[in-house]
Amino acid sequence: MIIDAARAAAGQLFTTPFRSAFYKTLGLTLLVIAGLWFGLRELFDFYILPLLQVFMPDLPSWAGWLGLVAGLAAGIGLALALALLIAPITAIIAGLFLDDVAEAVEKTDYAQDPPGKPVPLVPAIIMSLKFFGVVILGNLFALLLLLVPGVNVIAFFIVNGYLLGREFFEFAAMRFRTEAEAKALRRRHASTVFMGGLVIAGFLAIPFVNLLTPLFAAAMMVHLHKMITHSAHDTDAKSGGTHA
Repeated sequence: MIIDAARAAAGQLFTTPFRSAFYKTLGLTLLVIAGLWFGLRELFDFYILPLLQVFMPDLPSWAGWLGLVAGLAAGIGLALALALLIAPITAIIAGLFLDDVAEAVEKTDYAQDPPGKPVPLVPAIIMSLKFFGVVILGNLFALLLLLVPGVNVIAFFIVNGYLLGREFFEFAAMRFRTEAEAKALRRRHASTVFMGGLVIAGFLAIPFVNLLTPLFAAAMMVHLHKMITHSAHDTDAKSGGTHA
């Protein structure tokens, strides 16, 4: 079931509906990152450098070089920080377009089923913010274990597997169920959802490819939710037939 859902999602990543969502997500992500870059650089130039000059008034001859070195160091540090934030920023922005992805999957592969209902805008934004928060917290937790050999990689996959699986599965389920029903379904199939989350975490660990993580995760969990739902219906039908 997990492999089938992952294979189906991967095969749809470069279809037209997915490309549209990806271009919108990538464009907004780059705009946000560029805005953060210039905003923080301006903050450094107008507030940090003047403070350096205040605390070092007796070194005017090389204060300019100090500012240049500090500026370069800040630029490198900022670039590294933004590189780490690309995936979470992409995730929060992609959250606004996940219904487009889910709808495309449902229309292509499950046209015989009743269509899902898009998550309303405000709950969708809240879900995006929540997802952004749990991904940041999860990765910070994993980073705390970096000094423990072997544990850091395991922590990355366990933490992200749980968080990613939970959030994206509930998103897919909420197109057809209430939030309480989606959470209950996820708990009933916790091990399956977690295994799906591990696949998504593996996708997230691949540089550059991880920009596609939200789209891949949404598509995969739509497939997984459909497979679980159809399996439950088949079981109910067989059970009813037996009792009959």
